[in-house]
Amino acid sequence: MRTYVLDLQEVDRTKAKAVGGKGANLGEVSRIEGIRVPAGVCVTTGAFQRIMGEAPSIGGLLDRLSSLEAGDRDGIRELSGALRRIIEGTPLPEDLQEALAEALSRLGAGGAYAVRSSATAEDLPGASFAGQQDTYLNVIGTQAVLQHVRRCWASLFTERAVTYRIQHGFDHRKVHMAVVVQKMVFPQAAGILFTADPVTSNRKVSSIEAGFGLGEALVSGLASADRYKVRNGQIVEKAIAKKTLATRALEEGGTEERAIEPERQGGQVLTDAQILRLERLGRRIEGHFGHPQDIEWCLVGDELHVVQSRPITTLYPIPEAADRGNRVYISVGHQQMMTDAMKPLGLSFFQLTAAGHMVAAGGRLFVDPTKQLASPASRDALLKLVGRSDPLIKDALSTILERGDFIEPSPGDPAASRPGQGEQGAAPSRFDAQVEDDPAIVTALIERAEAALEELKRDIRTKTGTALFDFILEDLQRMKKSMFGPQNMGAIMAAMNASWWLNDKMMEWLGERNAADTLSQSVPDNVTSEMGLALLDVADAIRPYPDVVAYLQDVKRDGFLDELVELDGGQQARDAILAYLQKYGMRCAGEIDITRARWSEEPTALVPLILSNIKNFEPHAGKRRFEQGRQEASQRARELLDRLRQLPDGEQKASEAQRMIGRLRTFLGYREYPKYAIVSRYFVYKQALLREAERLVQASVIHDPEDIYYLTFDELREVVRTRRLDDQLVSQRRAEHELYKKMTPPRVMTSDGEIVSGAYKRADLPAGAIVGLPVSSGVVEGRARVLLDMAHADLEPGDILVTAFTDPSWTPLFVSIKGLVTEVGGMMTHGAVIAREYGLPAVVSVENATKLIRDGQRIRVNGTDGVVEILT
Repeated sequence: MRTYVLDLQEVDRTKAKAVGGKGANLGEVSRIEGIRVPAGVCVTTGAFQRIMGEAPSIGGLLDRLSSLEAGDRDGIRELSGALRRIIEGTPLPEDLQEALAEALSRLGAGGAYAVRSSATAEDLPGASFAGQQDTYLNVIGTQAVLQHVRRCWASLFTERAVTYRIQHGFDHRKVHMAVVVQKMVFPQAAGILFTADPVTSNRKVSSIEAGFGLGEALVSGLASADRYKVRNGQIVEKAIAKKTLATRALEEGGTEERAIEPERQGGQVLTDAQILRLERLGRRIEGHFGHPQDIEWCLVGDELHVVQSRPITTLYPIPEAADRGNRVYISVGHQQMMTDAMKPLGLSFFQLTAAGHMVAAGGRLFVDPTKQLASPASRDALLKLVGRSDPLIKDALSTILERGDFIEPSPGDPAASRPGQGEQGAAPSRFDAQVEDDPAIVTALIERAEAALEELKRDIRTKTGTALFDFILEDLQRMKKSMFGPQNMGAIMAAMNASWWLNDKMMEWLGERNAADTLSQSVPDNVTSEMGLALLDVADAIRPYPDVVAYLQDVKRDGFLDELVELDGGQQARDAILAYLQKYGMRCAGEIDITRARWSEEPTALVPLILSNIKNFEPHAGKRRFEQGRQEASQRARELLDRLRQLPDGEQKASEAQRMIGRLRTFLGYREYPKYAIVSRYFVYKQALLREAERLVQASVIHDPEDIYYLTFDELREVVRTRRLDDQLVSQRRAEHELYKKMTPPRVMTSDGEIVSGAYKRADLPAGAIVGLPVSSGVVEGRARVLLDMAHADLEPGDILVTAFTDPSWTPLFVSIKGLVTEVGGMMTHGAVIAREYGLPAVVSVENATKLIRDGQRIRVNGTDGVVEILT
């Protein structure tokens, strides 16, 4: 006969399918020596499945529920309510009643019990369903327990639980409910223990919340709680709350909220000794499970009992290090304007491309500047360089340094004394002086890169198997040697240093802020800004043909280009789009991840942008816009030079400024080219690797060519060599990637897991203003369009784009907007460079901009002062 009731002592984490996440975790905790868990039993998911199977109307309701979207509140309310009523109204089978009654008799049938829901998708490492299903305390008698078991089953279909499952992709039919029934304990105090600080994510800090009575008032937010923090066996923080309410058990069953006596309201709930004992208990449980825990506890007399333990699911993973020393990590994605999670192949390719060492965590990459921060010879230079790029990172690093107890000072050494790292991790500032102010340098660099790309395309065609991987590694080394060589880095740094010099000197000499912004408009050789303007030319080619325009409005498939030729003007439209893809088709959103679909692979991504350009612009808008920007830059240069000549030593100042303006305009456009060259090579590599993946599919090694995206470069090489792969590895990596996609990467974190946030230290702000980093001068007002995905762009002329980040693939949108606000970015990151070139006021590095600003609100963007104001 099937077992429907298990003693908690029979349960461990391997039985989660039978007893749910909560039941499995409690059973596991009960096995830890010295940890008290109230005795109890689990009504298994088999009993729930039996009830669900015997109610004929439930299947149809589940089918209807599965078709709903998370936003359909009325539909969810109707169907979930119907399901709960059916489940609560279905009598328990007699054999199940007998099995539970017999189990309760062993615990003491006349006693009081806690009846807790335990779903199979609850308390898992990748998701937390905390508080979504029901718990009932002080349930007295067998019949009452049976009734509350049905209520727990029904709570699987509360509106909140149903909505959460829809949002996180859980199948309603595959989530089952067990019920934990435990002997009731009547504590004088209860609360929650986090073995990692839930605010900072610091794994070495335990955070405790404690209140009088049962823990329900505290968990539900009805009562205030004391808060204690413990680090390394020492209480480092205490906040004693005024506690006015406590949950108490009633004699006849159930609970009620009671007022706490005035003289006890300000008392400390736990003694210092109890706080430290509780923290040690938490560390034992954490050590058993292998990851930080969220633990519900009770204090009965002087004994601590655990009534729940689940993994903390919100912590960002810590990068792995070779030793256990203190380390600081800086996000690479915040410098690259791409903070989305990357797949393993994408991570490993970017690591192979970078000049410096990078570590992966949570699907993102980080650099470790600990050695530079520890060395007096390099610390200030690093902070200065980082501050120019992202003041929030600089402030976070300064906060860590000011504590004085995390980074141990070290004597300067050559490895630690390099002043900073460039976009890919190089130390470029020493290259600037090696480059002459000669435009031919940029032309030669571009021609060399294009020749190398053509050579790569030719040579890679003959490479297969492990020879392909060896060839790619060799080619990456050649590319890095060129990319991070003195002439290439010198050209990039020449523009950056000229920009900084002009801003500093024009402020010092003329009181002009951000003078380089207008001077940066319409510089030559900027492949990214040219890409945005070139799409205006594509719109010009299509605009005269209404049949093509109408056809594109309904395009859904990527094979549309071949169908265009049947329409009047279709051949011209196809040729224009293909010519664009020939030069820019290797680009896409999140392009530093080699696994992302390129525009050449999914050309439908360009269709909304082309249609927007057709609608919003007159013919030849691209040429007019570039010429307008060039004239504004030229006029600005003349104005500044004329004013400088009126100053003491004016001719010398003007001469220096003129040279720097020329240097800026000669080299600034080239700064965008290296990334273009990298992603061009990535696309060639990707096509070759996908051909290899097709061979693996044919050999039944993998199921889908894109399975290779979930392997690192070295792992994929080994699979190609051995023709063997564990299917579970790809499935595991897919699940991890889905989890990482939901995480927000920190700008700065430590090896303790602590996320250290920076702040803008400014007091001169308008009331209610949102502050950020000013990167492109000017003030503009307009409608905010809050976009998290370029594919959802529906922009009108005059809109202000508000988004998390923009990489080069967003450039075609910039021609339609008149201002930019991003959550990520710095002075020389993509969005800032293109905003200046297009003359768009821009503020970047605005924390939570996409949450603070609502789509459609009217806002004012001050790109000179770094301020955003919400007007309506």
